[in-house]
Amino acid sequence: MSLSGVPRPTGRSWFNPATWHLRTRLILLSMALLVAISSAIGVVSYASMDVVLSKQLDEQLTMASRGRPPEGNPSGRPDPLDARGQSVGTLNARVVGGQITREAGFLSADFTRTPLTSRDTATLQALPRDGSPVDRELSNGDYRLMATQTPYGDVVITGLPLATKESTEASLVLTMVLVSLGGLVLIGLAGTALIRRTMRPLEQLSDVATKVSKLPLDAGEVALAVRVPPSAAHPTTEVGSVGHALNLMLDNVSSALEARQRSEMKVRQFVADASHELRTPLTAIRGYTELMRMTETLTEDGQKSLGRVQSQSERMTALVEDLLLLARLDEGKATETTDVDLTQLVIETVSDEKVMAPDHTWQLTLPDEPVSVRGDTTQLHQVLANLLSNARKHTPAGTTVTTGVMRSADGSVVATVTDDGPGIPAEFQGNIFSRFTRADASRSGSEGSSGLGLSIVESIVAAHGGTVELASRPGRTEFAVRLPAAATATS
Repeated sequence: MSLSGVPRPTGRSWFNPATWHLRTRLILLSMALLVAISSAIGVVSYASMDVVLSKQLDEQLTMASRGRPPEGNPSGRPDPLDARGQSVGTLNARVVGGQITREAGFLSADFTRTPLTSRDTATLQALPRDGSPVDRELSNGDYRLMATQTPYGDVVITGLPLATKESTEASLVLTMVLVSLGGLVLIGLAGTALIRRTMRPLEQLSDVATKVSKLPLDAGEVALAVRVPPSAAHPTTEVGSVGHALNLMLDNVSSALEARQRSEMKVRQFVADASHELRTPLTAIRGYTELMRMTETLTEDGQKSLGRVQSQSERMTALVEDLLLLARLDEGKATETTDVDLTQLVIETVSDEKVMAPDHTWQLTLPDEPVSVRGDTTQLHQVLANLLSNARKHTPAGTTVTTGVMRSADGSVVATVTDDGPGIPAEFQGNIFSRFTRADASRSGSEGSSGLGLSIVESIVAAHGGTVELASRPGRTEFAVRLPAAATATS
């Protein structure tokens, strides 16, 4: 699952049709329908051809079984063995007294007869004698046979080979298979081209939606100029209506983002103006407070009250300065950068915090050679100071805070601040860099917090082209600041 709650798309698998492209499914469906239609046509054609050929063969078989009395036949009986006009391979046999005569056999090309085998004789004697044609396998191949009882008491058996019929049907099957395969190939190629062309508007919709999904819409000025082209946004077609609706939605979103941007700019301008205007009266309050403490004689309660006014004015001054810094960072003003020795900056900042919190254990993990980054010294000092003061304020006495600097494999510089305190609650970590966000009392120390320190850290690091990450669990909390290394350090 993604952070937005939408399931992440899985990879395409040929074993899962749900992951196939729509055009692939349409092509396969078209080819499957063509196979089904071709199979149905083939079965019907084959059955029809079989019926026609069987009927023709039966007619030929009936005519072949009608012999006429040849010259010199004293009995005057028709003798099928001497019938004229029979084709090569015709079987003629006569059963007299329950026995097949010796003259029975297959007609060969030289008009002689090939004798029957014992198996052929047994097959012919078992034939029904009602004149109905049947198929049997003989030594000379498959035959269509007909046994007819004559008025003279004999049984005349006539057979025609099925080789011609089977050859015709085999040619029909081969023709249908080749034509069907050719049709499948043509349908596959033509269908792929046509479906790709038809699905092109959907691909354009997908490209537009993908581009919009990658735009940073959460903050700042947003240029939502991506739209579906007119060719794919015609409302009279199904796909065009979707493209038209998507353009309307993007217009609405763009208007909402512009309104949000105007409102956000007004708030930022108000915060910047208010912070700037508050600096003068706060400075005056602090000045008059210090003057009263030096020139006026106050009671003990008065001294406490005046000290309280001074401490709160100092706190408000710090808050106003933080708000003013955030407002300037939000405006995206260019930062004056120089090569900063991050190693020396870490040493100085940790030394300051060590004086302010001697009840903590402060450790350094630094490389042998100085590490430089490109940035603003004052702002980077504030990043380190905010992270260290955060560890100092929100951990109990005796906590070990370790500050380290290292080079990563990608050439960037990573500064880490790690403590072995109680950790940050998991439900709070997602909002840790939001403004005016404070941890619960389990991690808060004796000193108050405005909730702007980590937000300032993230804003300054982002302005320097870096990132800040948090990893926390009970007993270990680490903030990792990743910054681009200085050009002289990477060369």
